This record gives sequence, structure tokens and C-alpha cells, in this order.
Amino acid sequence: MDWLKIVQSYRDEYIEKTQTLLRIPTLLDHYDPQNFETPFGTPIREALDWFLDMGEADGFKVKNIDNYAGHLEMGSGDEILGILGHLDVVPTGGKWTYPPFDATIVDDKIYARGSMDDKGPTMAAYIAMKMIKDAKIPLNKKVRLIVGCDEESGMRCIRRYLEKETMPTIGFAPDADFPLIYGEKGTFSWDITGQETNELIQSIHAGERYNVVPDECVAVLKRDVKEAFEAYLKDHDYQGNVTENTYTIFGKNAHAAWPYLGVNAIFLMVDFLKTQTNSPVLNYLDAYMTHDFYGKKLEINHCDPEMKDLTMNLALIRYENNAFLFGTNIRYPKGFDFDLNINKIKDTLVGTSFVFQPKGHSKPHYVDPKDPLVETLLAAYQKYSNDTTSPIITIGGGTYARTLKKAVAFGPNLPKNEDLAHQPNEYLVIDEMLMAAAIYAEDILNLCTENH
Repeated sequence: MDWLKIVQSYRDEYIEKTQTLLRIPTLLDHYDPQNFETPFGTPIREALDWFLDMGEADGFKVKNIDNYAGHLEMGSGDEILGILGHLDVVPTGGKWTYPPFDATIVDDKIYARGSMDDKGPTMAAYIAMKMIKDAKIPLNKKVRLIVGCDEESGMRCIRRYLEKETMPTIGFAPDADFPLIYGEKGTFSWDITGQETNELIQSIHAGERYNVVPDECVAVLKRDVKEAFEAYLKDHDYQGNVTENTYTIFGKNAHAAWPYLGVNAIFLMVDFLKTQTNSPVLNYLDAYMTHDFYGKKLEINHCDPEMKDLTMNLALIRYENNAFLFGTNIRYPKGFDFDLNINKIKDTLVGTSFVFQPKGHSKPHYVDPKDPLVETLLAAYQKYSNDTTSPIITIGGGTYARTLKKAVAFGPNLPKNEDLAHQPNEYLVIDEMLMAAAIYAEDILNLCTENH
């Protein structure tokens, strides 16, 4: 079947449903495990309800797992093909040409936070399933489109889902790049906390998530250093402003997996403040964190031939009322001696009163590039894209694929495109999403029917 031809008749449906989903501002407000109705906040619960109601209206079996995640199901059999997407998004950040939750269409693109990460791709997978269902093609496996509510903030959703439901036999996550991602780096985050009294600094605040390069840093200072700050901005061609005793500097958002694509506003603020005061916190950040994307200052840098370099993101800082916290995230490749290198980080705190606090940790995920799952998925991509030269890859980003024993990240961003995840003016290209839907339909057919 020519799914690329068939999917054209679903174009309007894809646009309408995707815009509706994108207009729900599914930012994590707070996580409250005692709130059984809205553990991740009201908007995220609204999106989950909407998605499951949509699937049920279209004839899929649906299930809500404790308002953490849900799935739509078709097919039958003992084995399960899991397609894993997520409904939550990262904060908007930066300057947007169009409002980030308006889902504005311009030049056959839909601009919105979550358009590529991951609502647009999830809806492409939904259309793929709907095309097969509408065609009444019998399947010898269950196919589940699993949607989670907390992918961007720790994946508590998918862990809860897998506690309650059978793990899919095989799967893919439409939450990354084509042609295919067969390996994902390990991820680890940590905080360093303590107390400090400083004659200049009243507070510093930057960052919201460990997986985003902070694009704004705000410091409230106890004395007037406006002249020096404005000279610093001018000398370095940075953007910022001063309002009374509040000093703001701007950088550029990027995904923590590629921190070198952003401009970390914490780095810029530290560079200025260290010229104005002596602070153990600033001294530590300057010695071990700033302007280092690979962990070289901490001596934890590591490179693997397949997964490439470890990357590091200084993600957030909270400094107020004489207490401080700064949080860091690394993405590390296979072959990294985790215990040895974490001890190196702890060694940098010897002689200080700083406290090391480990946060989330997920080990590297890897599927053999010659596995039949990889070969099947890749063949469908090549059929509809006519791209037979782009190599399959590994990434520093973390997707739901890592939560299954055998799953990969699979599309939909094309090799020729920039990665817009976590950046301002995120958008999807409608025709490319329809092609992704065709590819996903082909793969469902190839993986879940008797003749394939």
C-alpha cells in the first residue's frame, strides 16, 4: 500500500487535531503524587483526557493509568508493539515570533511549543494507526500508542505505566530524528547546595529544567554596579538590562544534549559577578563549570566511537536568603566509568561546606544496529524518504525508548533539518509529519502482520 498517497486524505484531520493538542499548555506546574486526579497539574491532565477521548471516539481501546499515562490499542496477540510519545512540554523561554501555544500556521508550518517535541510526532503516529484501522487490516500483535505526561521532568509517568502494564515486546519513540537512533547516552543530574553570605549578591535565579540550557539569568544585587554591568554587556555584545537593583542577562535556549548550541546565561552572569565580588560559589562555578560543555574542568570528559563525547549542562541556579543550589546534567556515552567519575565530582568539594546531592540517573540505552527491528524501521524510512545514504546514529537526548528492553527512537526530524526541540519558534512542517505518518504505518504493517 502507498501510505504516502493515502495519508493525504488525512491532512486536514492531522492539522485540526494537532492544533487542538498544541493549544493545551502542558507545562509541568508541580508534581504532587498525593493528588491522584492531577499529579502533574491540570493542563497535562486535560491533554491526557482529550487524547484518550479522541482515541475512544475513533474506535480504539483506551486506558488511563493513574493519570500518569495512557494508551490507545488496536490489534491482537501476545506480543505488543509500543509506540511511545509524550504530551508534556518544556517551558517556552526566549523570544517567539508567534505565541507558543497558539499553534499558528505559516507557510505550511505549525509554530508551537511541543510541535516537534513531542505532540506533532505523536499525532503523526496516531494518524498512522488510524489509517491501518480504517483500512481494516488484521494485525497479529497488539499495537499500543502510549502517551506519557512527564517525559521532560524525569519520566515518572512511563515508570508508573510499566509498573501497571506489560512491557511492549518491541517499540519505537517518535521523539527524535530520522533515519533512526539506536543508542542513547546515559543521563545523570546532580545538585550542589550550601550557604553563603556575600556583600554584593542578594539573589541569583536561572533555569527551570535540567534538560534545557538557561537563556536568562537574573541577579538582585545589594549595591549599584550598573555602570560596570552595562560596560560588560557592551564589550561582549550581550543582551541584558538593569531595573533598580535587578540585573538581567540573556543567552539562548538549547537542549541539554547539545549545550554548545545554546548560550548559557549563567555563564555570562558568573563572568560578570566574579569581577565585582569574591564568592566561593562563583569561584567554584568558574573553576569547574562555566564555558565547559564536555566536563573537562571536572576531569570527567569521555568519548566513545559510537556515542561520541560526554556533554554537560549547568542547568539552574537558586541563590537567596544566604542559601544556594545549582544543578547540572551530563549525558555520558557507554564505556564511562560512572562511579569513578562521580567521585571525581565529589572530590572538587573537599575543603568546602558544599553538599553533593545526586538526582535522576538513567544508564545508556543501546540496540544492535543489525537487529531486525532496526532494519525493518529503517527500510520504511528509506522507502518513503528516498534517503538511502544518511546513517543511523546515537544521541545524547533521552527518549522513552530507553525504558523498554528493545526499542529505538525513530523520527520524525529529517537529517537536513535543524533540531528545534527546547528552542524558541519550534515548528513542525506539515508535509514532513504526513510523511512520518506514512513511514509509521508501513512499519506497523511490516512488524504486525502475518505476511511480514
